[in-house]
This record gives sequence, structure tokens and C-alpha cells, in this order.
Amino acid sequence: MADMPGDRQRDHWDTSYAAHPAMYGNQPSAAAVYAADIFQGAGARHVLELGAGHGRDALFFAGEGFAVHALDFSDIGLRQLREAAQASGIDERLTTTRHDVRDPLPLPDASVDAVFAHMLLCMALSTKQIHALVDEVRRVLRPGGIFVYTVRHTGDAHYGAGIAHGDDIYEHGGFAVHFFTRDLVEGLANGWTLIEVHAFEEGDLPRRLWRVTQRA
Repeated sequence: MADMPGDRQRDHWDTSYAAHPAMYGNQPSAAAVYAADIFQGAGARHVLELGAGHGRDALFFAGEGFAVHALDFSDIGLRQLREAAQASGIDERLTTTRHDVRDPLPLPDASVDAVFAHMLLCMALSTKQIHALVDEVRRVLRPGGIFVYTVRHTGDAHYGAGIAHGDDIYEHGGFAVHFFTRDLVEGLANGWTLIEVHAFEEGDLPRRLWRVTQRA
């Protein structure tokens, strides 16, 4: 990972958001729609989103009535999120923080009801960093809290192609992706109740992903 520093990835995301505002569109991801239903069923009120980007899913959660804390390491993405929230009149239900998830989460223990991460865990993070992040997610979740995350996996068409950085990380078009094995998913569920691992596809390639739901 020495040749894939976080700063270079941050710069690449900033450049991409600046060049393509709302680059993922304004509609929520299918994973977020699913997560909102699960979170509501669990009685969740406070949702933490990791890797919120320009905020299509954070905006959706806030619109559904959740209090949302959105984290991302892109200032430009978070600025677009705040502007969209203000324009929609839901900014009072939204907090944003610039944060690199390789560092401990900037929240107290047991302070949120649910955590959502759409393709954040499969960014340029080592296996060790992913485990540390999931440990942090468990720390900030209240007992019984729900964690929903999605990741590209080793069945994806891009796995094994592009620039190899080791640890199942491959770079395409400047974006580095850590492709998950099922063993990694199972390992991350140690100490949790694993509710579901759901396979689905998204985008034009299409990207092949798992949607993982687990309870603290």
C-alpha cells in the first residue's frame, strides 16, 4: 500500500466531485432504501453514514426522518451534501464531519443506533484497517444496533485486473478497490450477529456486490 497513499485517493475523489457534481445522481442507492427499512424496523433514530460522498443516501435518510451524521474525507463532497440538504430544508437533521476512516471514529461509545456504509469498506483500505474500522463501528453502536454495508467482491469483473496493490486491492481509473472474499465478511462478523449476506449488482459494468447486515 506504500504506492497507494490515502492523500492521493482523497485528491482523486475531490477532483472527481468537483468535475462531476452529484456524480452518483440524486436518487438513493438500493442499499440505502433497504437499510432505511431495516433501521426503522429496529427503532433506530440516529444513523451514522461512513463515506457519504456528495450525500445521495445521507439526504435520503434525513428525508426519512433520521438524524444523520455523515462522514467523508472529501471536503468537496461534503460541501455538496450540505448545500443539497439546505436546499431541501432538511439540514437540521444532518451533521457532516470530514474524517479519514483509517483513524478512530469521532463519536463516543454507544452513541448511534445504526451505521451505513455503501462501498466504503472496499476502498483503499488494508484488511487490518478494515477490521479496525468495523471494531470502531461496534464501539459507537448502541447494544442491538444495526450495521449495513456493501462491498465489491472477488466475483466482480474488475477483480484481478488493473494495477495490483496487494491484499486484493486493484486500481482502475485512479480508484482503488479492495475486493472482499467471503472469509473476510465472515471474519468481520465475529462477535456480531450476522443477519444476511445478499448478492446484488449495480451500475453499468455491472459491479458485483454483497450487502451485509449484522447486529451488534
